[in-house]
Amino acid sequence: MNLIKYRKWWYILSLVVIIPGTISLLLFGLKPSIDFTGGTVIEIEGLKDKNKIEQLTKDANFENVTITITNKGAIIRAKPITEEKHKKFKTELTKNKGTTEIRVETVGPSISKEITNRAFISVALASLLIILYLAYVFRKVPRPANSWAFGITAVVGILHDALVLLGIFSLLGHFFNVEVDPLFITAILTVIGFSVHDTVVIYDRIRENLVKGTSETFEAVVNRSLVEMLDRDISTSFLAWIIVFVLYLFGGETIKYFVLALVIGILLGTYSSIFNSASLLVSWQNFRDRRQSK
Repeated sequence: MNLIKYRKWWYILSLVVIIPGTISLLLFGLKPSIDFTGGTVIEIEGLKDKNKIEQLTKDANFENVTITITNKGAIIRAKPITEEKHKKFKTELTKNKGTTEIRVETVGPSISKEITNRAFISVALASLLIILYLAYVFRKVPRPANSWAFGITAVVGILHDALVLLGIFSLLGHFFNVEVDPLFITAILTVIGFSVHDTVVIYDRIRENLVKGTSETFEAVVNRSLVEMLDRDISTSFLAWIIVFVLYLFGGETIKYFVLALVIGILLGTYSSIFNSASLLVSWQNFRDRRQSK
């Protein structure tokens, strides 16, 4: 089974997935939750019909509404509302028998722009450290391999996963009003960690096979290493994916999109580790060989 032979197709598939999401990010961005923007939180008890609650908020002219169904009722989040809008909503709400408003409060953004910027800086710093660490760990890898290539291609793989995930949630936010909250940042970082771990396991097998010495080409060694690790890699990822998928089905509304990000991210991490990162190693080496021959 020659997976590396079709690396150009893997690159094309990645571009097909990345481009729509990137365009959406540039045009629409992500839809931030109340944690980033601030707003009004209303908790009600006795009414769990999401459609009816949506209609009540619509009649009261609430904006950017997010409804979370709880055991006793629902939590409504929206842009800051006026006293007039609140009175109108409460009047209509009390017409539903057994329904009461438990609390209403206006909150500021709990996640500031500064903290968000620091999260991006942290990812950039982590990427640099990953490159340096892998370059050091693989420093004794036999020629023709290059230790820096292992670090850089691993980071390209995790950036691929993060960019695709951001693009998907940008599209979901634009077309289905899916908001990103602090849990989404946690999901992104979890996916990055999963992807790096997966990639390093495959790279370590490539290094082992190179150290053993062989008359095979670099491309053949990389492909053989991938095939040797394929069953283990897919099995491990599939078991993790089953767990988060079941959690997505039965985990409740409050963590629904956090778990959805993990469901998508595990698939992305597995795909990029097998088909992208290892393929990029070969492409990197072929590019160096062509430059040296010239």
